[in-house]
Amino acid sequence: MFYYLNGILTQVGPNLAVIDCGGVGYACRTTNVTLSALERGKPAKLFTCLNVREDAVELYGFATESERNCFQMLTAVSGVGPKAALSILSSATPDQLALAVITGDEKTLTAAPGVGKKIAQRIILELKDKLAKGQLGTEPGERYGGTGVTVIPENKSSEASAALAVLGYSAPEISVALKGIDMDSLTLEQIIKQALKKMMK
Repeated sequence: MFYYLNGILTQVGPNLAVIDCGGVGYACRTTNVTLSALERGKPAKLFTCLNVREDAVELYGFATESERNCFQMLTAVSGVGPKAALSILSSATPDQLALAVITGDEKTLTAAPGVGKKIAQRIILELKDKLAKGQLGTEPGERYGGTGVTVIPENKSSEASAALAVLGYSAPEISVALKGIDMDSLTLEQIIKQALKKMMK
């Protein structure tokens, strides 16, 4: 319904940012990461996600599209609600989350308040399973389903591609973002960070 809100940040609270757009204040639930990038009284642009439940309609807003993609990805996991997703994204950046899923790093997820080991395992299992079934090939040289990105196991380039696919980026976007990055001297996390910086420009 709303792709983004572009206005003035008028109020902030715990996991809350109020954006004034043309005299209407939109209350957006958000992460500590997004809040740290905003300044009260200054222009703010948040990429949004509307969550409709039987008892509430809530708007969630994020400073970057990759953070919103992560929120939508997390809330699609069984047993993970908006509160847990915000908690995870308040303690881990999108690239750290993608890296945790690809490498099976439970500690990054359980560092978030209210997220236990079972939930962390479920997140990793379901998101890896989604990659395996819909986005990530299961055999050497196979391609991301429908994306055209070739997979080479135990290769930093393919692992970085998989992590970026987790964040919702398309094959052409991933290809452009990874072009020119030194795969040999950088760590996987550094590669993902550099690629994200390119895509956020």
